[in-house]
Amino acid sequence: MSRYLATAAAILVVILFVVALFAMTIENYAAAGVLFLSASIVIYFREKRLVGG
Repeated sequence: MSRYLATAAAILVVILFVVALFAMTIENYAAAGVLFLSASIVIYFREKRLVGG
């Protein structure tokens, strides 16, 4: 089950990065910053809790 959650977290990170890059293209830097921070938190959570590294 945790393998599916880890995969879902990785997909969520990719989606967050894409949306953040889109926000940067329309010059909404505050939203882009929040999205990049959110992606970083999801990466941290994935590596510490879901993958067990």
